[in-house]
Amino acid sequence: MQYMLLIYSEPAPADAPAEPPAMEEMKPWWDYDALLHEKGVHVAGAPLHGVESATTIRVRDGETITTDGPFAESKEVLGGYYIIDVADLDEANHYAELCPGALYGSIEVRPVMDMDELGFE
Repeated sequence: MQYMLLIYSEPAPADAPAEPPAMEEMKPWWDYDALLHEKGVHVAGAPLHGVESATTIRVRDGETITTDGPFAESKEVLGGYYIIDVADLDEANHYAELCPGALYGSIEVRPVMDMDELGFE
């Protein structure tokens, strides 16, 4: 079954320099990615650009409302994701615990719906 690991963390301060992370900061992420591939559970994954690049679209009463930035005001922001294919929720939770983002943020684990099982093709 596929699960999405949604990686949330504190947003970078507005005055933080816009430079790429140092290689030593990225090493835990490269190691984690390699582990998922090695175990054969990796389906997809990517970091996301910052919330300042987001656009939110809502349609209310036939009117489209476009807002710059994320819709929800929250302390943590969605920074990236992984999709893994594992046997069950326990195994998905195990890989979420190993995610470097769990050390300073939170990992939301959600099953991905199989549209074929719902009768859609």
